[in-house]
Amino acid sequence: MVSFVTPVAPLFVPGSRPERFAKADGSGSDTVILDLEDAVAPTDKDQAREAVVAHAAALKSRIVVRVNAIGTPWHAADIDAVRDLGDLSVMLPKAERPDDIAGMARRIGRDVAVVALVESAAGLANLPDILTAPGVVAVAFGSIDFALDLGCAHDRTTLLAARSEIVWRSRAADRVPPIDGVTADLGSPDVTEDDARHAAKMGFGGKMAIHPKQIEPIGRAFRPSEKEIAWAQEIVAAASNGGAVQVKGEMVDRPVAERARRILDRAGLA
Repeated sequence: MVSFVTPVAPLFVPGSRPERFAKADGSGSDTVILDLEDAVAPTDKDQAREAVVAHAAALKSRIVVRVNAIGTPWHAADIDAVRDLGDLSVMLPKAERPDDIAGMARRIGRDVAVVALVESAAGLANLPDILTAPGVVAVAFGSIDFALDLGCAHDRTTLLAARSEIVWRSRAADRVPPIDGVTADLGSPDVTEDDARHAAKMGFGGKMAIHPKQIEPIGRAFRPSEKEIAWAQEIVAAASNGGAVQVKGEMVDRPVAERARRILDRAGLA
């Protein structure tokens, strides 16, 4: 399987707006998602595909191309275009049927990392098989489309079960932590950061961004706080002999010590 690390704040940019590619590339995001799907009008699909093919190789960021969904008039042409682009990943929207994902992988004809975007009840129901489909390295949660499909509210309480299942099934399938959906509110960095912090607490590895100003709030949410780092350093130091110890009234055994080490690793201090 192709190596893949969950991006913390992957940034969408419409494939039909090549003048924005360089700005996205220099935005500070760890990954740029060149979008051929929702951000592109049907009349602009061919133009967007041509722009991605023309410019993707010149970008320095890690690149993911969100193709159009299987069954749309543009999917086959998208796959034919991206399979010759070299080192990039493919995000598949409306991922629902593992056999379709396998067919897409065969059409690409080479090893490529596939991020399956779960956006429907059918996608969630088939998640165990989607996670083991050829090429799938990670799942992303299309929470807005998912709420639309269910006819439910797009809020934390309503979507808690779906988010939780995406996280634990990703772990059970030995895939990297999943990516949470976007925050549509562009007016408040605090809203974005709060949403991202909720996702991080649930076990997501990152959250998709739709504007460059969302990157820093998302990054802050996924970085350990100074308080968490101080706690982790104290725990790791106390547990250095490998046995169970007590630190400020807290019982510290192997799982607690391992959690502390992971916090330091996320902070780049391991």
